[in-house]
Amino acid sequence: MSHHAGVDLRGLYERAREGGYGFFASNVTHFDVLVGLLRGSDRADSDLVVQLGREEAAFFGDGDPAVGIRVFGGCLDAFAARFDVEVFCNVDHVHLPEDDDFLTACLDSGVPDSVMVDASAEPFERNVELTREAVERADEAVLVEAELGRIAGVEGSTETPDDEAFYTDPDDAVEFVERTGCDLLAVSVGTQHGVASGRDLDVRPDIAADIGRALADAGVDAFLVVHGASGLADEQLAALLDAGVVKFNKNTRYQYEYARTAADFYHEHADAVRPPDGVADDRASFFAGSDWAPDKTYFHPHVVSNAARDRIADVMTGLCELTGSAGESLRSNRANR
Repeated sequence: MSHHAGVDLRGLYERAREGGYGFFASNVTHFDVLVGLLRGSDRADSDLVVQLGREEAAFFGDGDPAVGIRVFGGCLDAFAARFDVEVFCNVDHVHLPEDDDFLTACLDSGVPDSVMVDASAEPFERNVELTREAVERADEAVLVEAELGRIAGVEGSTETPDDEAFYTDPDDAVEFVERTGCDLLAVSVGTQHGVASGRDLDVRPDIAADIGRALADAGVDAFLVVHGASGLADEQLAALLDAGVVKFNKNTRYQYEYARTAADFYHEHADAVRPPDGVADDRASFFAGSDWAPDKTYFHPHVVSNAARDRIADVMTGLCELTGSAGESLRSNRANR
């Protein structure tokens, strides 16, 4: 956890909550996405929370998530010296109990500043038990995020639950945080993710506000998180920030921007990469017997990678402004005091 200089993630979120701003915790599915996120955050003078789940860790580790988490951590540490913002790492959606081995690998690696354990598909009591065990296993410096999506009592019911059952209940949230000791709580407020996925629910910032008040009234503290934030309208995001949410998970948008940038680039420059009709597609001799040759200006992988990095940097700069984290970097603000 050397990718930031003596500032902990709890301090980052506390400052954000007090200041009424938040962060898009951004999933990194590709190296170019990471570079774009770093560039964009640095330009906005915003600290950065990146995250990866088991699937992304396996990709970075060529199939082995335990290797991938260390590879990813090495990248973050090397980049942290180049950029003037703090960079934090969250491990996203460690499904318990089935991903227990991955949780161990993450905690052993020393890479993450927080881990999100997800037993939200389990009945309430089992979710409490699995989350509490994870909190006990985590180092004190590693925050634990958990997810609570359904009202207790609905699980296992043969009746179709009403929509209210897919919003997190404030009383359940208080009991859950008290009993587990989790540091962050992902709540269901109607975004298209997790237990609410596929249901046409209204996004309800008032529910997040109710949960925040209930936690404060009970004297228990957990930072509020909203998953499935790629489809949130700006005014919904603003209302959730007002309700005290400090972390919004975002993933799909970056995947699309990466693919769209690459698709547009290769569509525009297809003639530089693919031989025209009538020219033998002779890759082995690299088209030695032909008048046509591919153009390295466009087929070099760095060219499309840099286009993707530039695009994601622009997107991230805008997102930092949207959540209010722009200009709030702990590193630059500490230097100015």
